[in-house]
Amino acid sequence: MKSSTGKFWKQPAIYILLLVTGAGAAMLGDRLTVSQFRANSGDSGQKALEPKLQLPPNTKDRVSKVLPPASLSGDAANVNFIVAAVAKVGPAVVRIDASRRVKPGNRGLSPEDFFGIEPNSGGRGGIERGTGSGFVIGADGVILTNAHVVEGADTVNVTLKDGRSFQGQVLGADKVTDVAVVKIEANALPVVPIGNSDKLLSGEWAIAIGNPLGLDNSVTAGIISATGRSSSDVGVPDKRIGFIQTDAAINPGNSGGPLLNASGQVIGMNTAIIQGAQGLGFAIPIQAAQQVAKELITTGKVEHAYLGLEMATLNPEVKQQINSNANSSLRVAVDRGVAIVSVVPNSPAAAAGLRAGDVIQKINNQPIIQSEAVQDFVQNAKVGGLLQMEINRNGQIVKLTVKPGSLPLQKVG
Repeated sequence: MKSSTGKFWKQPAIYILLLVTGAGAAMLGDRLTVSQFRANSGDSGQKALEPKLQLPPNTKDRVSKVLPPASLSGDAANVNFIVAAVAKVGPAVVRIDASRRVKPGNRGLSPEDFFGIEPNSGGRGGIERGTGSGFVIGADGVILTNAHVVEGADTVNVTLKDGRSFQGQVLGADKVTDVAVVKIEANALPVVPIGNSDKLLSGEWAIAIGNPLGLDNSVTAGIISATGRSSSDVGVPDKRIGFIQTDAAINPGNSGGPLLNASGQVIGMNTAIIQGAQGLGFAIPIQAAQQVAKELITTGKVEHAYLGLEMATLNPEVKQQINSNANSSLRVAVDRGVAIVSVVPNSPAAAAGLRAGDVIQKINNQPIIQSEAVQDFVQNAKVGGLLQMEINRNGQIVKLTVKPGSLPLQKVG
């Protein structure tokens, strides 16, 4: 009987001991799991960890420095360099609403203006309104945007990311580079950090922030597709700028917004899309935009050197096309250089003796093979500077001195 009783009590004791031991192990395991999870993600409510994204080179160390703890509420495991860049620059990106009154029958706008026309404002006249973007470059309310965003505007309204709204004053706008400066009466504003657009490489990350199609604070990302695209390449031959090309989505309303690198620095100002193209956008290099902005702030305008030439870059195929054109008397004698197609009457080029059919082969003793190089020399010479040109005229070498004048422009505003 004793043997049976002892066995009877031993079995329940063993079961209870195993049950207590198992429960204790489970609690300890849960505690360790929660502790490890909190250490990794900072969110005790999340049930599964997601792998952290690999950051591009030279950005990993910067992320923790640019992200204020209170600015992000998402899962830390999902924070990547794009999130960091947006947190760093986003507060300094603004929305610009411009409006202008138009006369009856005078409604036409260039597609690049990105203005939306109000119903019934056509032949009877009315109000044209458009939305663009901009970014703060001065804590005292100095804002950079595109000239076409504020062109002809009667009123310019600037809305900050925090919701505050201000009436803006256009300090100056330059149609040739599509750069404008707007001033609002505000202080201690967040300012964008500036990068170096002179050292960009194709394949670098590119992040665009703006208000496309009226959708505020939109972010797109891609890469730098190319640098130094000429205005003729982009389809805006009236501009004088070498554009950054990117596949980060740029849409109407992005105009004037910043293009960022992976470190959250502004490297360009988004400005144009090619009609019908897919995945191609263009931005003005920030160094060029800054230089124009300084002149606009100081004098309200920018002087661009001007010769008064229509040019074509020569190669054997272009030479053949020119010389075989029965409807033109224009003929060239060489395969390389820049052919002068026409000369504007009473222009600096005409005053210097340049003629249609001349082929520019050297400027200041530097060989010239592309029309963009001529534009660069003219722009760098400034108004009133001197250029020493060597041209081929019907097979003969002629040397001329040309003095650029000021490009005649219609006023923006």
